[in-house]
Amino acid sequence: MEAKDVPILVPALATELRFAQRLRKHLEEEQLLDGRYRLQEVPGGRMALPVLEEKLSQLRLPREVPCGLVRIQDPVPSRAARRQTPAQKLRDQLQRLLGQSWSEELERDVPRAWQRHGDLVLLSEDSFRAAPWEKLGTALWETVASALGAQRVARRGRVLPDGIRSPSVTLLLGQDGWVEHVDNGIRYTFDVTKCMFSPGNITEKLRVASLPCSGEVLVDLYAGIGYFTLPYLVHAAAAFAHACEWNGHAVEALRRNLALNGVRDRCRVHHGDSRQLELRDVADRVNLGLIPSSEEGWPVACRVLKKDTGGVLHIHHNVESLPAPAPPQLQAERGPPEAQHPTEDCGKGTPGVRIRPEWQRWAEAVAARIQGLLAELHGQLWHTSILHIQAVKSYAPHVHHLVLDLECRPTPPA
Repeated sequence: MEAKDVPILVPALATELRFAQRLRKHLEEEQLLDGRYRLQEVPGGRMALPVLEEKLSQLRLPREVPCGLVRIQDPVPSRAARRQTPAQKLRDQLQRLLGQSWSEELERDVPRAWQRHGDLVLLSEDSFRAAPWEKLGTALWETVASALGAQRVARRGRVLPDGIRSPSVTLLLGQDGWVEHVDNGIRYTFDVTKCMFSPGNITEKLRVASLPCSGEVLVDLYAGIGYFTLPYLVHAAAAFAHACEWNGHAVEALRRNLALNGVRDRCRVHHGDSRQLELRDVADRVNLGLIPSSEEGWPVACRVLKKDTGGVLHIHHNVESLPAPAPPQLQAERGPPEAQHPTEDCGKGTPGVRIRPEWQRWAEAVAARIQGLLAELHGQLWHTSILHIQAVKSYAPHVHHLVLDLECRPTPPA
């Protein structure tokens, strides 16, 4: 069902123009005036002053001012209301919808943040869960859409444990879940009810877009809808990409996105389990964008690297770090630990972020493991070098999503 404009009807007291200011003063003193709307003229040359729906039972009409109760359809917002945040507008329209049924419990249940994808608003899983909302039916979602300037509304649930991270998203208003999202000039289209989209990875997508990949062949072992495949092709100028993905819904979106961005002829999509990928000796660069760990893909990454020249692996992983608090007085002066120190280990880390010892140890362990896999695969010594450690975001106080850029080169014969 498509969203419809919900008529707004607010109660107001209508009086003759000469009594308007006296009535306004009375309503302000009694805290009954609805400041969200302007005074406006109604048929008969009278002026209507909006009053609060939830306080109608307290309304006492002043004897010296002749007035009557009317309803104004689609009233004009006041200047103060036009400065409201979207969250405030949502709360106010819901409060008006419920009238005297409004309560503090319901107000706590109204979301203050959401994701927006074009004309679709994606709510968090913990919003609108109180029992009274269910009685409103479609009127609730039409009001939410109207308040937030959307046409469709969906609500996120928990990610399903099905091996392909399928989202549990319910479409509450609208006919389909296909949306379009633009990041750094790249267009992504996907069905929010079937595919995940992580806006928190934008810093890594921007970094990927700046990498010098001209003329290179990329293998993206966990392509999804093209989160990283597309920045490599569109901005980093990779010559060709092999995009591997086993979620059929994501593959459908990936194919659409390649066409949307004009790079379909520079990418081959491999639909299936990347561990069974038959490619060998083709890649200058391999992206392993799977968390919490991409370890199962390391042997595949080693196989697809060019055996004569090697290349670079971008290895994603969630790494746990132990807290290292500064003394209280220094903590208060300097701010969060990650902002206190310049980058360490000769520029191999994220600018402005301290490379923690646990991160460095993890990177060195991965480098040693990859070196061993390559030597076993090719029967000769390989050299691995840590080029960069990138902190993407934190998932918990001491768990960070990291990306290790690891250069892998065969050692020339003596």
